[in-house]
Amino acid sequence: MKEQIVARRVKQSLLESLKEAALTARAKAALQFDSLPEISLEVPKDKNHGNFAANLAMVLAKTVKLAPRETAKRILAHLQPNAYLEKVEIAGPGFINFYLNQQWLMETLTAVLEQKENYGNNAELMGQKIQLEFVSANPVGPMNVVNARAAAFGDCLGNLFAACGGVVSREYYINDYGVQIETLGRSIEARYRELLGETIVFPEDGYQGEYIKELAQQAVAEYGTQLLQNSPEERILQLRELGYRQMLAEQKKDLAAYGVEYDVWYSERGLHESGQVAKILEDLIAAELTYEADGAIWLQTTKYGDDKNRVLKTSDGRTTYFLADIAYHLHKFERGFDLAIDIWGPDHHGYIPRMKAALVAMGIVRERFEVLIAQQINLLKEGQPFKMSKRRGEFITMADLLQEVGNDAARWFFLMRSPESHLDFDLALAKATTAENPVFYVQYAYARICSIFRQATEKGITSFGEWNPAGALNFWDDLEFELLEKAAHFPELIMDVAKKREPHRLTNYLLELATLFHSYYNKRRFISDDLEETRSRLIMAQGLGFLLQKGLSLLGVSSPQQM
Repeated sequence: MKEQIVARRVKQSLLESLKEAALTARAKAALQFDSLPEISLEVPKDKNHGNFAANLAMVLAKTVKLAPRETAKRILAHLQPNAYLEKVEIAGPGFINFYLNQQWLMETLTAVLEQKENYGNNAELMGQKIQLEFVSANPVGPMNVVNARAAAFGDCLGNLFAACGGVVSREYYINDYGVQIETLGRSIEARYRELLGETIVFPEDGYQGEYIKELAQQAVAEYGTQLLQNSPEERILQLRELGYRQMLAEQKKDLAAYGVEYDVWYSERGLHESGQVAKILEDLIAAELTYEADGAIWLQTTKYGDDKNRVLKTSDGRTTYFLADIAYHLHKFERGFDLAIDIWGPDHHGYIPRMKAALVAMGIVRERFEVLIAQQINLLKEGQPFKMSKRRGEFITMADLLQEVGNDAARWFFLMRSPESHLDFDLALAKATTAENPVFYVQYAYARICSIFRQATEKGITSFGEWNPAGALNFWDDLEFELLEKAAHFPELIMDVAKKREPHRLTNYLLELATLFHSYYNKRRFISDDLEETRSRLIMAQGLGFLLQKGLSLLGVSSPQQM
């Protein structure tokens, strides 16, 4: 099957040519070495250094006992012609710089026009089953902006993995069991009694946000004074369920409004009720991975990379969150996933080694479980960051943010920095309709392309005829070739971004592409009296439109046709 990614096919042809040249040099005694080192072919930062550069001569020089430039000279003396190669030069300490002709760029545009919205898709992860678990906020209050960052990051990764051929399942782990859900019930119960005229002592660890009072008002509307007839334990249980259901429904609604859809909603309570938590404890004991001390049962995680052993069951008979997490994550692999990726908040960083240790102890290869951290956010307003806390009720909700700046700006701003870096989210910039706002700038490039085609239609140009690369060259120069070279690297960028979990590199790429296009737009007349010239420019614009739309869709950002 013919390689669909033009840049990779070109690189492979250059690598093969370089390899054959070096081997021929050895065969003719121009160089002496036993085996070739791995050849690296990179895109130079300075375009004056060519389209690709190889470091083979510098790596090989010590072995052949020659200066790198002399080594390069002897290799190139045996380089055979290559269909894509215009010239080759030795530069600096011994880099071999390749300058390509326009053929690869013509093939790039052909690929974009043929593949349209599928341009950039590849088979790097073909058939690999990947589970992405992200957000998984406790259903004890509205979601905040850190959850929004994790949602954008996780959803974008899912899009990238799918574009690379992966079989992706997005999962939300519902923390509907344990201390925090009980605290929610006690918090609502206290406000419920307060609304009915009682003088209360609010729980010291209770949730004090306004949403607790709203839930209590809902309970009064639904039950009146009826719950006062029940025991405190029964009343807390009933109000816990009311609050939990309402919070979960709101979380689902907010995520759906954000454009994030999950394949699985997995209940922690269901994990306990199914007996899976108890069974995992039995399995760990049977595998002799545990020991008893101080009346508790401990897992020997230090044998598998953790800094200390961890409690699975306390001396009073309660199972720990850690045990439930082990059961949950083992079930991921029992469901047939090749790779499980979790996105956690910054306060969970120290939890990673113990979770990996537990899974390795149970026979899961360490590399099959991965944790990514979504760091804290400073949401700036009048130059000052807000403090966020569910307990004090002084936090900005995800819904608040989306209402303020919209889905597109929120997603872009969360994705434009590495998730492991802290982020200052500038509300004013995110709302600006100027070139300083990166998401507006990129979307405006796409909208401009759409406007070009509206103008063409108004002038009766609705068909471009056959794509004629040779004819287009009559009207193109470095401006077009620079845009096409940027487009040529898009598929490999998608592969690398997915592999390294770095969506921020995609936002950077789209911003660079939009900058090139805006400059091109300002220097070119797209519709003229010369029909062939017009067609060549419209075909270029069409290809770039497909590319911008594809990149934005991977981020989960829309492509408006007018702005």
